[in-house]
Amino acid sequence: MAAEKRPASNAFGTSQLVVKRQKSNVNLSDGKAVAITNGNAADGALVQAIHQYVQFLSQVLAQTHRLLRNPVLWRTYGQCDNFGILTGHRGAVLDLQWSRDSRILFSASADTTVASWDLETGLRIRRHEGHEEVINCLDVSRRGEEILVSGSDDGYICIWDPRQKRSIDDVDTGFPITSVIIAEAGHELYTGGIDNDIKVWDLRKQSVVYTMAGHADTVTSLQQSPDTQTLLSYSHDGTARTWDIRPFAPADRQIKAYTGAPPGLEKNLVRASWNSKGDRIAAGSGDGTAVVWDAPSGKLLYKLPGHRGTVNDVRFAPGDEPISKSLNSYMIRLLANDRVSRFWFLGPEPHLGRARELNIKARR
Repeated sequence: MAAEKRPASNAFGTSQLVVKRQKSNVNLSDGKAVAITNGNAADGALVQAIHQYVQFLSQVLAQTHRLLRNPVLWRTYGQCDNFGILTGHRGAVLDLQWSRDSRILFSASADTTVASWDLETGLRIRRHEGHEEVINCLDVSRRGEEILVSGSDDGYICIWDPRQKRSIDDVDTGFPITSVIIAEAGHELYTGGIDNDIKVWDLRKQSVVYTMAGHADTVTSLQQSPDTQTLLSYSHDGTARTWDIRPFAPADRQIKAYTGAPPGLEKNLVRASWNSKGDRIAAGSGDGTAVVWDAPSGKLLYKLPGHRGTVNDVRFAPGDEPISKSLNSYMIRLLANDRVSRFWFLGPEPHLGRARELNIKARR
């Protein structure tokens, strides 16, 4: 089911091909072996130090990988204590969605599976199989029968009945999918991927209704506004954009572009979101800040600092509570990552610099 692989490029020539060396008989596992280069013991000591450092990084990577693949449940009030860890995925978890009744959590993972979890017991209900590569995104229908949709690097959109293990249908898009959302009405689907365009699909016909072009790089986030009239997107081109998704909108559906949230060198799957009133939007950023804009004017209201790594996701508190929560991702540069969820009080007036960080940090 995977999309056809592109042929390997020969632009580098054969002179730069990696050549496998003969395996050495020296035992490096004990950390005591010293390599002598050109008879210089000082160089050998340096190699030993590097080897020990690599061993240390390997241990950190192994621990971090274990944490990444286990969704962690936190209480959002009081001391923000951790009350549950959901274990079962063999790869990093890249997206999470709640069921409508909030009793089940759905997760999409790099291990090519979707999982459903019982939040009362912490046990996995079902492991949903159908994709062949990393699953980047997941969404749950809001009306009608509850269904899941997922997008993957294999170029397929899979449609799931949560009660079944295998997908009930799939759509071949031809490109890896990095963002997906089901329209409020339930019969349309919005997707973004590495082709830089946002496509609107008719799920009944499994065909593209129209395409919205404007981003210059991979689209990593899509979210519908509270009034269902506007779509919010974020891309690796460093911009968030809003789009008119009403049925009889003009051909050029782009409304506004928002700048100030660079994706960073890591190019993580940064997400964006609306507040409950639809008058503010927020996005993570590769510069370690969460960014908040005024949606109608496009004015940048806040750059919320504090993290030492890419902020992957930002969510406003539900209802009218003026709190925004940002989730800091684990980084390749592990020692620079603070692994902390931070909360801000944004205040009633949207003046730059008026945000106040609450003294609550959920450390992972």
